[in-house]
Amino acid sequence: MEFFKSLFAAIIISFFLFQVNATNVTHDGRSLIIDGVHRVLISGSIHYPRSTAQMWPDLIRKAKEGGLDTIETYVFWNAHEPIRRQYDFSGNLDLIRFIKTIQDEGLYAVLRIGPYVCAEWNYGGFPVWLHNLPGVSFRTKNDVFMNEMQNFTTLIVDMVKNENLFASQGGPIILAQIENEFGNVMGPYGAGGKEYIQWCSNMAESLGVGVPWIMCQQQDAPKPMINTCNGFYCDEFKPNNPSSPKMWTENWTGWFKSWGGADPYRTAEDLAYSVARFYQKGGTFQNYYMYHGGTNFGRTSGGPYITTTYDYNAPLDEYGNPNQPKWGHLKQLHDVLHSMEYTLTHGDVTNTDLGNSISTTLYSTKEKSSCFLSNAHNQTDAVVKFGGIDYYLPAWSVSILPDCKDEAYNTAKVYAQTSVLVKKPNKAEDEPNSLEWVWRPENIERTAVQGKGDHHANRIIDQKAMANDASDYLWYMTRVELPKDDPLVTGKATLRVTDSGHVLHAYVNGEYIGSQWAQYGSQKYVFEKEVKLNPGKNLISLLSATVGLQNYGPMFDLNVTGVLSPVELVAHKGNGKVVKDLSSHKWSYKVGLDGVANKLYETDCPSKLKWSADSLPVDRNMTWYKTTFKAPLGNAPVVVDLLGLGKGHAWVNGHSLGRYWPSYIADEHACQTAACDYRGAYSDKKCVSKCGEPTQRWYHVPRSFLKDGENTLVLFEEFGGNPSGVQFQTVEIGTACINAHEGKKVALSCHNRPISRINFASFGDPQGVCGSFKKTECESTEDAVSILEKECVGKESCSFEISEDKFGKAYCAVKRLAVEAVC
Repeated sequence: MEFFKSLFAAIIISFFLFQVNATNVTHDGRSLIIDGVHRVLISGSIHYPRSTAQMWPDLIRKAKEGGLDTIETYVFWNAHEPIRRQYDFSGNLDLIRFIKTIQDEGLYAVLRIGPYVCAEWNYGGFPVWLHNLPGVSFRTKNDVFMNEMQNFTTLIVDMVKNENLFASQGGPIILAQIENEFGNVMGPYGAGGKEYIQWCSNMAESLGVGVPWIMCQQQDAPKPMINTCNGFYCDEFKPNNPSSPKMWTENWTGWFKSWGGADPYRTAEDLAYSVARFYQKGGTFQNYYMYHGGTNFGRTSGGPYITTTYDYNAPLDEYGNPNQPKWGHLKQLHDVLHSMEYTLTHGDVTNTDLGNSISTTLYSTKEKSSCFLSNAHNQTDAVVKFGGIDYYLPAWSVSILPDCKDEAYNTAKVYAQTSVLVKKPNKAEDEPNSLEWVWRPENIERTAVQGKGDHHANRIIDQKAMANDASDYLWYMTRVELPKDDPLVTGKATLRVTDSGHVLHAYVNGEYIGSQWAQYGSQKYVFEKEVKLNPGKNLISLLSATVGLQNYGPMFDLNVTGVLSPVELVAHKGNGKVVKDLSSHKWSYKVGLDGVANKLYETDCPSKLKWSADSLPVDRNMTWYKTTFKAPLGNAPVVVDLLGLGKGHAWVNGHSLGRYWPSYIADEHACQTAACDYRGAYSDKKCVSKCGEPTQRWYHVPRSFLKDGENTLVLFEEFGGNPSGVQFQTVEIGTACINAHEGKKVALSCHNRPISRINFASFGDPQGVCGSFKKTECESTEDAVSILEKECVGKESCSFEISEDKFGKAYCAVKRLAVEAVC
């Protein structure tokens, strides 16, 4: 997983704007001290390669508006050093530009160098060439590995130092991280792992960055490293050094998606509860993982089987839109916590356990006191008498009283807008209803038909070692000569392949015989199909396809990927079998696809490579498709609907959108029939949805990939599908809803589009949820719809206080307003 998100901070610019000019960062066990000021910090993870550079300013501004002090990012070794000693910091990989963009918005930064990142990123961020160095052992006391790790870490530190970006130089970076979640998997590494962690600490300290170093999930972190917590809840976490601040580097805002898996969802109520509990119990720094997830462009998703989308149900969605109500509910929480910062960092602390999972915490200084009231029961609401006043505490909630009297916030009471996003058809001028396609087959003549490779060996070789991560695809080819009376010729024969590749396509004598793939979480499987073998020479051609290299686990780098030994031909005679093992035969290897080598995905690929417009094939594997389209009008995020296709890779104007696999349907039995209940501990199996549907149907097309005129979409279809249903659409807010109690100030927004009408409005005791509100007998004397039509229709946003003065008398014990507006 990932870790570290920045810290808490200035939300309303006039309210609490930090000047990123820090020259000193220390800690005192209670807080981080920046330029002499004690901070309680809120941070969010935004990983620069998962969004385009053009998106960065908008994402960072929205994070700041949402109340963050800090932006955290990993540094991706395999992206920056794809070939040993050849570096790439261009475009979306411009780390320095990203940090300066953070600085320009007046926010702090946390630099998680790792350089192992996990992050559901291909191979956990390690370059595969590292695996192929002689004598290397990852993440242990090994000179080969440590020399390479130190070289890359020093490179990053020197780059940042040269731009004066550490806080000790007046820059925005207040924390740096070395290693990542090693403590979770450290056991199998034994003494070498312990020595390695001590070396990491010494090496990091020797770089002289002038800011504290952190190690997440490392309970034995050597001094002066600060160990931190990752997880859904970290309120009970205690650092191993009593003088270290209590820091939470990864508060998982949701979960990642895997092919074949359902859609995970973590409620705004539960996420806010975890944050409030953390600060109630002495937290200093909390980081959302992720605050914006983004997209796994290219071949960057890890796993295996992590999807192209990395939305993560984060407060800013995959396209950069505020994910409401989560973004707004957290923004309100951040405002309240920031208003209490001095008390939280300087106050005396009194904790009281009232029983039945009820607890209170009082932070008091001479000037002011602030309080938390917590109900950790997962079912039972409670009324708590505190300071002579009764407070209603819903189950699994925290109330925050900045003055220990008035409840300013409760984690279970959501007053932020709920936004319902919809997909809208492409409205580009003269765009046809369906796209016109040309096609060409992937050229498999040299491989499946002729068996010609570029490398040869008398054994089966790990795909990581042979392909070196240059492609998802690797051909394995061998020949076997059989006499005419061989049982493999005269009787029934099958080809049996053990594979962990994660997909296998098999050909015998140039004829396709079948495909198979592993399920998510499986390490290997056995492919076996009946084959027709000839007397004399026979060619066995296997195309192995990876779907992201494993990114997590103890010694995950040692897991063999691709075709495994044995590869066997099996003759079946009666109840008996005759097995011929081909593993030690001479094998030829060819990395990659012919179409990629010839750059069919480029808009200006060589004209000699002809495309056909006749008889468009469907359900045909190993096929390239190409079409042109016009960009949707406006500025709304763009997606392409690939429903109907099998599995493959997509490019727009030569830019990789990543892997697609809409034919992979989420397990229809993984979802619960009961409504999602925020109460109780969250896990990635709780509140999942969209079972029985494609794991991912829509694929993000950043506006920066598009041109004003004609654009080109190229698909490589691996399994066989039908491109005729492919279409480009925009993602926009369809409806915006409010459901809040009297006395609250609320806002409705269509985000740069006008509110067109009010579908529903009721002040009194309305029931239901957004999309299905209903009035009850308790209804105000005024027409709430008419009031809000005058207040909001035609505007991009409107805000107002919910009161009887505005909406009329309603004779309910507890009064609420429910609104559904159409954008």
